[in-house]
Amino acid sequence: MITFLLLIVIYLSFISLGLPDSLLGSAWPAMYASLNVPLHFAGFISMVAAGGTVVSSVFSERVIRRLGTGLVTLLSVFMTAAALIGISVSNSAVFVILCAVPLGLGAGSVDAALNNYVALHYKARHMSWLHCFWGIGASIGPLIMSFYLTNGNSWNSGYRAISIIQFSLVFILFLSLPLWKKDKLKKDAAIEENHTFPEENRAQTKVSPSFKEIFSITGVKPALLAFFCYCALETTAGLWGASYLVMEKGTAPETAAKWIALFYIGITAGRFISGFITMALNNRQMIRLGQIIIGCGVLTLILPFENSSLPSLFLIGLGCAPVYPSMLHETPQNFGREYSQAIMGIQMGTAYIGSTIMPPIFGWFTSFTSFKIFPVFIGIILAVNIIMIEIVNRKIKNKSSSR
Repeated sequence: MITFLLLIVIYLSFISLGLPDSLLGSAWPAMYASLNVPLHFAGFISMVAAGGTVVSSVFSERVIRRLGTGLVTLLSVFMTAAALIGISVSNSAVFVILCAVPLGLGAGSVDAALNNYVALHYKARHMSWLHCFWGIGASIGPLIMSFYLTNGNSWNSGYRAISIIQFSLVFILFLSLPLWKKDKLKKDAAIEENHTFPEENRAQTKVSPSFKEIFSITGVKPALLAFFCYCALETTAGLWGASYLVMEKGTAPETAAKWIALFYIGITAGRFISGFITMALNNRQMIRLGQIIIGCGVLTLILPFENSSLPSLFLIGLGCAPVYPSMLHETPQNFGREYSQAIMGIQMGTAYIGSTIMPPIFGWFTSFTSFKIFPVFIGIILAVNIIMIEIVNRKIKNKSSSR
């Protein structure tokens, strides 16, 4: 019963994690004029938040070891709620940027904490459903903002509504703190049946491992590059997919906006379905299945027909669905329980770096080439992701056979 209640709290937390992620983009057309800044200024706000997320992800293990997953989740959601209420009362771009700092710091810590907790204590289907709930939150955010804007309210009201939802979750998380303590005692006694770890990985380290120690672990470096590539692929496809349709396929902008929605529908629906498929396939099989589907989507995108883009974007999103959750869930199995939280935090930080820098790099490439390189760019990132994951698998297999 405790495990079930805690799982509900974790799912709610991931809805809350997704809510602010899509809020800036949906509010920005109304925000930038009232803040008296140029249209491109949203990039600065986004990068500040992403920087905070990277920092908190990388150092999350030390904080979680000291405070525990439950309290870190509570404090992180409180930080995001406070940041959102700060943005909602702001009429200054500088103050919005200042609020973006705790917004990013809170998101990184809770992301790393909950992903590792689920990877350690729950079956693979819950990791897929967890990220499906993130997609639900990311979809609800723009709808709430749109509701306030279309009813004659300012963007501030939309941010205020999201912050109220976040503060409500803070209250729920506060009430749930005893559940985390009881569940920890239960999990320390017996890890769920789907996890088996090498003997030398069962003992918990008493101090946080150094970065040098982490990077010396077999398979960590290619794993980090794999995470970098996955998030680079997902965010580049999501940000520039509609522009590719308009510039190269001759699609009308309003139609392209609808078609790119299929990409996100593919991710969200795919993660819901993936939860059931994991009952038949293991993490590595799920990752390969997703990579094959992405590859099919990229190949379809190259076809010289406008309508071919409709299934291609959906296929890329559908393929993305199982890859990221399965990569995360594989972390304790690949690297051991005692290192999983530290490695999880660095993986999340590396993933956020990929999602932050690669879409602008693609945009820079198009300034002296054209949008024709979009499928090639996505295809190269996918190829590197596949190679790195297979290297990790081989290294882990060789390490296990040498014992």
